[in-house]
Amino acid sequence: MKYRIGFGYDVHPLAEGRDLWLGGVQLTHHKGCVGHSDADVLLHAICDALLGAASLRDIGYHFPNTSPEYAGIDSKKLLAKVYELIQGKGYQISNIDATLCAEKPKINPYIPQMQKVIAEILCLTPDDISIKATTNEKLGFVGKEEGITAYAVALLYKL
Repeated sequence: MKYRIGFGYDVHPLAEGRDLWLGGVQLTHHKGCVGHSDADVLLHAICDALLGAASLRDIGYHFPNTSPEYAGIDSKKLLAKVYELIQGKGYQISNIDATLCAEKPKINPYIPQMQKVIAEILCLTPDDISIKATTNEKLGFVGKEEGITAYAVALLYKL
């Protein structure tokens, strides 16, 4: 069996009056991420981890932020396309481990729903998707509530 690991990172600024989508779930908050798509920083980091593990470049290569086709797109659709791409190379997903960094809102209550959404898209169980949340202890742009970051690793295998 062949194993491959990939790492993903994403960051988006926050702005008043925008919807906040994280892990394919809409959170209740007065600020949301700004981006070309729905700016789901967690799904973008997971996409990059999966693409990297399969040596398929990155999310910007496949879904450029200069393309009107992807303006405002639901990132769950991007994740589904990434899944098709890695399957096309003969890979299956073993597990994903991700961390969200945000001062507010509290992420922990939403984690089970995020795991379920992501697992359904990737044909996994929620137990295969680890999502952790942390703050930046009020340091930097995350700590000042100016943005949110996400990190992800994915383990792929080929029989």
